[in-house]
Amino acid sequence: MVITDSGGVQKEAFFFGKHCLVTRDETEWTELVDLHYNFMVGADTEKIVNTVSEVAKTTAKFDVKPYGEGNAAEKIALFLKNI
Repeated sequence: MVITDSGGVQKEAFFFGKHCLVTRDETEWTELVDLHYNFMVGADTEKIVNTVSEVAKTTAKFDVKPYGEGNAAEKIALFLKNI
């Protein structure tokens, strides 16, 4: 689990398969919040502690990949090869 206020670290946590608690009131990665990979906790100490406890109990897998499978370069190369 990662706790951060950094937009970049929020997305990096996803790529490493780690839940992220966001200590801000808004995020640019709303899809990760919608998928329950990231959690908005603001600067609320009680909310941070409670969310850490709840997330620590989960065994959720990061099975939905909103950014694709990581093979875009291969697909592009195959496309270019065939034109």
